[in-house]
Amino acid sequence: MVPGGVLGRREVVTAAEEQTLGRWESFQRCIDCILYIANQTINMENASSVKEFILLGLSENQVIQKICFVMFLFFYMIIMSGNLLIVVTVMSSQHLKSPMYFFLSYLSFVDICYSSVTAPKMIADFLIENKTISFVGCIMQLFGVHFFGCTEIFILTVMAYDRYTAICRPLHYTTLMTRRTCDRMLICSWVGGFVHSMMQTLLTSFLPFCGPNKIDHFFCDVHPLLQLACTDTYAVGILVVANSGMIALSCFFILVVSYIVILVSLRRQTSEGRHKALSTCGSHITVVILFFGPCTFSYIRPSSNLSEDKSVAVFYTVITPMLNPLIYTLRNEEVKSAIKKLWSKEAGHEKGEV
Repeated sequence: MVPGGVLGRREVVTAAEEQTLGRWESFQRCIDCILYIANQTINMENASSVKEFILLGLSENQVIQKICFVMFLFFYMIIMSGNLLIVVTVMSSQHLKSPMYFFLSYLSFVDICYSSVTAPKMIADFLIENKTISFVGCIMQLFGVHFFGCTEIFILTVMAYDRYTAICRPLHYTTLMTRRTCDRMLICSWVGGFVHSMMQTLLTSFLPFCGPNKIDHFFCDVHPLLQLACTDTYAVGILVVANSGMIALSCFFILVVSYIVILVSLRRQTSEGRHKALSTCGSHITVVILFFGPCTFSYIRPSSNLSEDKSVAVFYTVITPMLNPLIYTLRNEEVKSAIKKLWSKEAGHEKGEV
């Protein structure tokens, strides 16, 4: 006869193994999809006469390029150090285990990845004359930009729902926002970003490119590539705008509704609770405006002015990821306190070694 406790443990282990197996199968499907994109991209490269593209960058003036090199290298260092500090602080602090900080750490991780898709290439191109990128490299960069960009949009939307639940339904917050629920929301954000990026990449990579090959941008994106395709891209352009527009507008609608409900419910809060809620929500609203505004301007338009687009793209690929750590920590005493404890712990550890 098997004891009930042992049987219960076996059921728990079996459930955990099934959950791990399910995640591994999902991961394998994602890898298979990425390999499929790579194979299709290589096939399209063979069918296309264009083997590489020339990125014109932000400016062709040598003096301006040197200034931009120093400036954007500094920006990129701030992006990496600031967002990495947020990730390490949330992971190491026992006081930052709420869903808000869980999503904040992943938002910082996505910002690191998002900027790293475009910034290193852009910074290196400021110092070289021949700013080329291979066909495969261009398509993969397009995939990365839309993957991490769309994932960030979904995470920002999930964070708004978290704030709505915490402020409007505080008694049910712990039961609604469990760790399992947060994990599922995060996985859905990654999957949604992947599906969106797959659609944008496949729609673009199947177009024939036979010259010219100069892209008036500092990274490979949909609109510049559509203008270089040697075929009618009207239908593809409509599909691209519809895909981006549906995601951006639906998420923005959810964000607006969430914060309208939050503002209405704040009337019943105490002055201290109202101040804390407005401080937290104010940081999130600032990030949403900085990210959604430029993205909406760039992508929800059938026709595009590329000289304007590449200037606007600097905001959502460099400026916003750089400002996010400052915006979220500047008025958040819990995060600032956790960062101070982390630094004091590291300083004490170094003194102990000496």
